[in-house]
Order: sequence, then C-alpha cells, then structure tokens
Amino acid sequence: MKPDPRSTHFNAAGEVHMVDVTGKDITVREAVASARIHMSADAAEAIRRGDTKKGDVLAVARLAGIAGAKWTSHLIPLCHAIPIEAVSIDFDWVDESDSDDDAVANQTLRCTATARTTAKTGIEMESLTAASTAALTVYDMLKSVDRAMVIDQVRLESKSGGKSGDFRRDTGDKA
Repeated sequence: MKPDPRSTHFNAAGEVHMVDVTGKDITVREAVASARIHMSADAAEAIRRGDTKKGDVLAVARLAGIAGAKWTSHLIPLCHAIPIEAVSIDFDWVDESDSDDDAVANQTLRCTATARTTAKTGIEMESLTAASTAALTVYDMLKSVDRAMVIDQVRLESKSGGKSGDFRRDTGDKA
C-alpha cells in the first residue's frame, strides 16, 4: 500500500515518521479550537451558582486546558514540542433556544481555546488539546450531578500563519 502523497507523516516506504521542519521559517502562528458540553439543567445551574463539591468548575477547567496545551507533544506521538507563548480558555453558554426541547436551551457550554506561538510548525493540535482537556475537566467536576453529559463538536475554528496560510471555519451557525 502506497502512502497518500498528501500525508506528511509517512515516508516513501509508507513508514510513519515525524515531519522534518528544519527548513521551514519561524512565523507567528495562532489557532482557535472549541468543544461543546451538553448538560442537564442541574449541572448548568451548578456552574452558574459556582457551588460544586469540587470547587470552581470553570477556573479548574481553564487551568486544565492550559496544561493540556503544554502537554500536547507528550500525548500526540508525532507532534513537535513547540514553544507555547500564549494560551487562553474562554467559556460561553450556547443559545440553543431554537431546539425542539426547551429543557436543553442554554445548557450547552462552549470551551474556546486560543494558542499562539512563533515556531516552524503550527499550533492547531495544542489548541484542540486545550479545548478537549477543558471540556473533559468540566465533565469530571460535574459527573456527580450529571453522568449523561455529552462532549461534542471538538473542532478547529481558525488558524493563521505558516506556509499553508489561514483557515477560518464557515459554519453558518448562529452560535
């Protein structure tokens, strides 16, 4: 089986390898990723009140997301260890009032991670790992209230810098 010529993680023999970035220019790069957590009204209210048994859910999830970005190259085998110069984690409630089920309106929390670097390779995986880790931490801190929470739509929203140029997701979503 011949490797897909578009895949940079395989050599000519089809063997996995880490991409050689020594010849690439150092550029400023930024990536924004997000993840959504759908939860019960009780779980959402616990976050809003700030009175969970494990503490401030969003503060802990923010710290976990930042740590996740910093550990990406240890978790994803072919990611380069790059300097992470900034990571921010933001949370907002997604308005799902157009849902057929009134019980789910405003009970979806979006975690948005923005990561910046000056490096020879991108920072998309770090922002995706940060958003995922923040969402998983929200789940961990609220599982005693709602084990049926769902994490979904983990996705790259935008990236800038580097040879491949810019990317911005065009979803048509109102949220």
